[in-house]
Parts: sequence; structure tokens; C-alpha cells
Amino acid sequence: MNRKELLEKILKFRDDRDWKQFHDPKNLAGAISIESAELLEVFQWIKNKDSKKYGLENIEKVKKEVADVMIYLMYFCNDLGIDIDKAVEDKLIENDKKYPQEKSRGNAKKYTELK
Repeated sequence: MNRKELLEKILKFRDDRDWKQFHDPKNLAGAISIESAELLEVFQWIKNKDSKKYGLENIEKVKKEVADVMIYLMYFCNDLGIDIDKAVEDKLIENDKKYPQEKSRGNAKKYTELK
């Protein structure tokens, strides 16, 4: 299923339940944040070094939370007319300028700290 077909499917799900009335941009942004926090909750108290192994061992929980984030993000982008693929492409171009490979490779400094 491509992204367009997926969007049509989730919009039908929402419309069949008359939930669009609750999905203004502020509430969708909040839902994205909440679902992202639920994804993080899966890893609560897990050491960083153990998080990949733990995530793979609990992949079904992780997938459900990832799906919730994506569904709300797709509603949000659709309702505001954001082409998510184009937004990501544009952000990659912007980040490439902020984080040139020769200055940022192998470190986690913010672009304002790169010399």
C-alpha cells in the first residue's frame, strides 16, 4: 500500500466515526506528542545500551506506538495541506547546510556549536 492509499484508508476510518470534528491542528499536535511519549514509555528505565535489544524483544508494542504517531501525523499533515515527503526533503536540504559532513561527522553538537 502506498502513502496515498494509506491516507485514504485512515481518513475513511476517521470519517466513518465522525472524529474529524475533534481533529483540529492543536489537538492533533497534542495527540502526536502524547503518542510519542507512549513510544518513549515503552523504553522507560531501560539503559541506552540495552534499548535496541529491548525494542526488538518488544517489537509489537513499539509498532503499535509508531503506528499511532504516524496516523496522527498523517491526519495533521493532510488537514494542513502539508506534503510530508516534500517537507522531509526540504528539511534534509536545510540540515545538510546546517550540519556539513566535515564539521558534524561523529559528534552530536548542535549546528550553532560547530566550528
